[in-house]
Amino acid sequence: MPRYYEEKEEDGRACSGVREDLRQCLLESACVLRENKSPKQCLREGHCKSLQMTFFACKRSMVSARVR
Repeated sequence: MPRYYEEKEEDGRACSGVREDLRQCLLESACVLRENKSPKQCLREGHCKSLQMTFFACKRSMVSARVR
């Protein structure tokens, strides 16, 4: 379950809570623990997909709309 709403250290970056949850999800995944792959590799293979999409949506919401 996501923990981005619980007490966490603020690092000042956008979407820091979701970023931390994604990091924890990857580090605790079987891909990293059992298969000894890097978190980056596991992310590319589709692990923690829902948190990845949440993080993407959060970062995307921070971008200002471009004026045409």
